[in-house]
Amino acid sequence: MFADLLRGLLAPAPKRLPEPDARLALAALLVRVAKTDGLYAAEEVERIEKILMARHGLNAFEVSDLRAQAEELETQAPDTVRFTRALKDAVPIEDRIGIIEALWSVALADGQRDAEEDQLLRLLSNLLGVTDVESSLARRRVERE
Repeated sequence: MFADLLRGLLAPAPKRLPEPDARLALAALLVRVAKTDGLYAAEEVERIEKILMARHGLNAFEVSDLRAQAEELETQAPDTVRFTRALKDAVPIEDRIGIIEALWSVALADGQRDAEEDQLLRLLSNLLGVTDVESSLARRRVERE
Protein backbone atom coordinates (compact mmCIF):
# COMPACT_ATOMS: atom_id res chain seq x y z
CA MET A 1 0.00 0.00 0.00
CA PHE A 2 2.73 2.48 0.96
CA ALA A 3 4.81 1.43 -2.05
CA ASP A 4 1.88 2.33 -4.34
CA LEU A 5 1.47 5.62 -2.53
CA LEU A 6 5.17 6.48 -2.87
CA ARG A 7 5.16 5.43 -6.52
CA GLY A 8 2.17 7.67 -7.13
CA LEU A 9 3.74 10.63 -5.37
CA LEU A 10 7.09 10.23 -7.10
CA ALA A 11 5.57 9.82 -10.56
CA PRO A 12 6.03 12.76 -12.94
CA ALA A 13 2.39 13.81 -12.55
CA PRO A 14 0.98 12.58 -9.23
CA LYS A 15 -2.65 11.53 -9.23
CA ARG A 16 -5.12 13.98 -7.82
CA LEU A 17 -6.27 13.11 -4.32
CA PRO A 18 -9.80 11.73 -4.18
CA GLU A 19 -12.46 13.86 -2.58
CA PRO A 20 -13.12 12.45 0.89
CA ASP A 21 -16.55 11.48 2.13
CA ALA A 22 -17.93 13.48 5.05
CA ARG A 23 -16.82 10.96 7.67
CA LEU A 24 -13.22 10.91 6.45
CA ALA A 25 -13.27 14.69 5.91
CA LEU A 26 -14.29 15.29 9.53
CA ALA A 27 -11.63 12.89 10.78
CA ALA A 28 -8.96 14.61 8.65
CA LEU A 29 -10.02 18.05 9.92
CA LEU A 30 -9.83 16.83 13.51
CA VAL A 31 -6.31 15.55 12.84
CA ARG A 32 -5.32 18.81 11.14
CA VAL A 33 -6.55 20.84 14.11
CA ALA A 34 -4.66 18.57 16.52
CA LYS A 35 -1.43 18.98 14.57
CA THR A 36 -1.70 22.75 14.11
CA ASP A 37 0.28 23.62 17.25
CA GLY A 38 3.12 21.31 16.19
CA LEU A 39 2.28 18.67 18.78
CA TYR A 40 0.00 15.70 18.11
CA ALA A 41 -0.65 14.85 21.75
CA ALA A 42 -2.07 11.58 23.05
CA GLU A 43 -4.97 13.54 24.58
CA GLU A 44 -5.85 14.87 21.14
CA VAL A 45 -5.72 11.42 19.55
CA GLU A 46 -7.96 10.07 22.31
CA ARG A 47 -10.41 12.95 21.85
CA ILE A 48 -10.49 12.42 18.07
CA GLU A 49 -11.31 8.75 18.56
CA LYS A 50 -14.05 9.51 21.11
CA ILE A 51 -15.64 12.06 18.77
CA LEU A 52 -15.56 9.70 15.79
CA MET A 53 -16.93 6.80 17.84
CA ALA A 54 -19.81 8.91 19.15
CA ARG A 55 -20.67 10.58 15.82
CA HIS A 56 -20.42 7.48 13.65
CA GLY A 57 -21.11 4.58 16.01
CA LEU A 58 -17.73 2.98 15.40
CA ASN A 59 -15.99 0.35 17.48
CA ALA A 60 -12.36 0.68 18.60
CA PHE A 61 -10.95 -1.14 15.56
CA GLU A 62 -13.05 0.87 13.08
CA VAL A 63 -12.18 4.20 14.69
CA SER A 64 -8.48 3.36 14.73
CA ASP A 65 -8.63 2.51 11.03
CA LEU A 66 -10.54 5.72 10.19
CA ARG A 67 -8.09 7.82 12.18
CA ALA A 68 -5.14 6.20 10.38
CA GLN A 69 -6.76 6.96 7.01
CA ALA A 70 -7.43 10.52 8.14
CA GLU A 71 -3.84 11.01 9.28
CA GLU A 72 -2.58 9.85 5.89
CA LEU A 73 -5.05 12.02 3.97
CA GLU A 74 -4.35 15.06 6.16
CA THR A 75 -0.64 14.74 5.47
CA GLN A 76 -1.20 14.57 1.71
CA ALA A 77 -3.90 17.22 1.33
CA PRO A 78 -2.45 20.64 0.51
CA ASP A 79 -5.55 22.58 1.53
CA THR A 80 -8.41 22.46 3.98
CA VAL A 81 -11.17 23.42 1.56
CA ARG A 82 -11.62 19.86 0.25
CA PHE A 83 -12.53 18.72 3.77
CA THR A 84 -14.95 21.55 4.52
CA ARG A 85 -16.57 21.17 1.09
CA ALA A 86 -17.33 17.51 1.78
CA LEU A 87 -18.83 18.44 5.16
CA LYS A 88 -20.88 21.31 3.74
CA ASP A 89 -22.33 18.95 1.13
CA ALA A 90 -23.28 16.35 3.74
CA VAL A 91 -24.16 18.29 6.90
CA PRO A 92 -27.04 20.77 7.14
CA ILE A 93 -26.08 24.25 8.33
CA GLU A 94 -27.91 23.83 11.65
CA ASP A 95 -25.77 20.76 12.47
CA ARG A 96 -22.40 22.32 11.60
CA ILE A 97 -22.06 23.96 15.00
CA GLY A 98 -21.65 20.43 16.37
CA ILE A 99 -18.69 20.03 14.02
CA ILE A 100 -17.18 23.27 15.31
CA GLU A 101 -17.66 22.04 18.89
CA ALA A 102 -15.85 18.81 17.99
CA LEU A 103 -12.99 20.79 16.43
CA TRP A 104 -12.71 23.03 19.49
CA SER A 105 -12.78 19.95 21.70
CA VAL A 106 -9.70 18.59 19.93
CA ALA A 107 -7.94 21.97 19.90
CA LEU A 108 -8.39 22.30 23.66
CA ALA A 109 -7.76 18.63 24.55
CA ASP A 110 -4.10 19.20 25.38
CA GLY A 111 -5.00 21.90 27.90
CA GLN A 112 -3.40 24.70 25.90
CA ARG A 113 -4.93 27.34 23.70
CA ASP A 114 -2.73 28.17 20.73
CA ALA A 115 -2.99 31.21 18.43
CA GLU A 116 -2.51 29.05 15.33
CA GLU A 117 -5.34 26.76 16.41
CA ASP A 118 -7.54 29.81 17.01
CA GLN A 119 -6.72 31.06 13.52
CA LEU A 120 -7.48 27.69 11.92
CA LEU A 121 -10.76 27.36 13.81
CA ARG A 122 -11.77 30.81 12.64
CA LEU A 123 -11.06 29.81 9.03
CA LEU A 124 -12.90 26.50 9.41
CA SER A 125 -15.92 28.22 10.93
CA ASN A 126 -16.03 30.61 8.00
CA LEU A 127 -15.66 27.81 5.44
CA LEU A 128 -18.44 25.84 7.13
CA GLY A 129 -20.78 28.84 7.22
CA VAL A 130 -20.65 29.23 11.00
CA THR A 131 -20.28 32.77 12.36
CA ASP A 132 -17.47 33.87 14.68
CA VAL A 133 -20.05 34.40 17.44
CA GLU A 134 -21.43 30.87 17.02
CA SER A 135 -17.89 29.48 17.05
CA SER A 136 -17.04 31.43 20.19
CA LEU A 137 -20.15 30.13 21.93
CA ALA A 138 -19.24 26.57 20.82
CA ARG A 139 -15.74 27.03 22.27
CA ARG A 140 -17.17 28.23 25.58
CA ARG A 141 -19.48 25.20 25.79
CA VAL A 142 -16.49 22.91 25.22
CA GLU A 143 -14.40 24.73 27.82
CA ARG A 144 -17.15 24.18 30.43
CA GLU A 145 -17.19 20.39 29.86
